[in-house]
Amino acid sequence: MLLSRPCGGCPLGRCAFLLAVALLSDAAGLALLLVGIFATLNYWDFLVYTGSLILALSLLFWLAWYTFNIHVPLEKLDL
Repeated sequence: MLLSRPCGGCPLGRCAFLLAVALLSDAAGLALLLVGIFATLNYWDFLVYTGSLILALSLLFWLAWYTFNIHVPLEKLDL
């Protein structure tokens, strides 16, 4: 699981899948946003709004990746 690996084993953190999803959603959202702004298309507003929503959703993936990478030693936990 996520807590079974020792801290520092992977430079990307313990949950590299969320990092990949966050980076891909950032790239896709930015691409859609820029195409919607600079291309002369009839449906530019759809691209701008969709790109903005994907970028906002990527913030949730970044928050989840950061949260899952917080390491608290077992000695500090009051169990």
